Amino acid sequence: MELKRWSELSNRQQAAVLVLASIQLSLAATAWTDLAVRKPELVNGNKGKWAAVIAVNFVGPVIYFLWGRRAAP
Repeated sequence: MELKRWSELSNRQQAAVLVLASIQLSLAATAWTDLAVRKPELVNGNKGKWAAVIAVNFVGPVIYFLWGRRAAP
């Protein structure tokens, strides 16, 4: 598979890339913010490890929101 330059993408492809990138950045920023303000006892595991997991595109923030957080008592 040959990679294309940005200028070789159609306007629709460029728009799709920008939308997906903004979704990814929003998910990651929201997850990192939640992790930063959440007390350690409300996180399943080590906060440092979760911060690294969140960096994994799309999957990381979703995994954090599903399994990384504990409910407040």
